[in-house]
Amino acid sequence: MTQHSSTRAGAAAVLAERSGGPMVRAEDLHRSYGTGPAAVHALRGASLDVARGELVALKGRSGAGKTTLLNLVGGLDSPDRGRVVIDGTDLATLGENGLLELRRDRIGFIFQSFGLIPILSAAENVGVPLRLRKADPREREERVALLLSLVGLTDHAAQRPGELSGGQQQRVSIARALANRPALLIADEPTGQLDAQTGLAVMELLRTVVHSEGVAALVATHDPQLLDLADRVVELSDGEITES
Repeated sequence: MTQHSSTRAGAAAVLAERSGGPMVRAEDLHRSYGTGPAAVHALRGASLDVARGELVALKGRSGAGKTTLLNLVGGLDSPDRGRVVIDGTDLATLGENGLLELRRDRIGFIFQSFGLIPILSAAENVGVPLRLRKADPREREERVALLLSLVGLTDHAAQRPGELSGGQQQRVSIARALANRPALLIADEPTGQLDAQTGLAVMELLRTVVHSEGVAALVATHDPQLLDLADRVVELSDGEITES
């Protein structure tokens, strides 16, 4: 990690302390799939904190459990043992409706495959979370316009995904993930379908958003160029997390 990254990580730790603790706290997470000798032990006591305003990159070989960890932190799956606390809320205390509300209102997801709705324009895709929340139409329009400006796509608001480049589509997905002002961004290989230059630009945009909006972000990536843009890098190895 560069000296600049180390400085940002130290600042993030101070911010977490001053703000009453980390946005994300994952403690002693265990998750296995299957039973008996054929069981796959994806996580074996993984623990991780992510501060507000901190971009943490998660690296590890294929099959190391990165996606499993992201799913547990995002409330998409439950650990066999251990706990996940998001902004002071233990996910184990939430029922299904509570988890749905958490994922809708407090967590933004960014996927490798973009996940945009083909028949909707860029602006309409960004506005989907706000429609689900039944936000006031004027509020929705203002928020969508602000987010498209933030990701540099104001002039492409009316275009559909098929009319946009891969990098532009991922920028739309980032704007959509920010629509409900989430406390946490989770991204699983968000640059996996992009060329190196475009992927770098997208990662730089994520870093800018995290620092300007005070959002916590956990991003899984294997690209060495992108790792250096993170405030902190952690590695999954044998189901456990180590600082890189």
